[in-house]
Amino acid sequence: MVRISPSPIDPAKIYDLIATTTAGSVVIHYAVVKPQVGIGGTTIYIDYATNGDTEAELRDMAAGLTAEFALEDVLLIRRTGRLRVGDIISLAAVSSPNSGDAFESCKQAISRLKKMKTIVKTEVCG
Repeated sequence: MVRISPSPIDPAKIYDLIATTTAGSVVIHYAVVKPQVGIGGTTIYIDYATNGDTEAELRDMAAGLTAEFALEDVLLIRRTGRLRVGDIISLAAVSSPNSGDAFESCKQAISRLKKMKTIVKTEVCG
């Protein structure tokens, strides 16, 4: 399952969204806006926008992970809009019969979410 959301991601609801009937391991990772210190000061917020078919890019990522690893389910969520320090940017959640595939596929999902071509990031510092 994939989602693009302008609304905050609710960590309390994520476990219920991922299939676990044959899973022995569930790994969930949240990427969070952190304060970066740069030339213009420290991060105040980041605007994330879509540029292209973001849903298709997420579906391709999920399909690739499912083909590479023994997974029961994959959940990828990507936020859009203005996010402040501490807000959740994206989520990668996987369920698998074994912990090795769960952890490695989640690690790969995180890497792929960071490299999305259809997400435009504008960081504002002050």
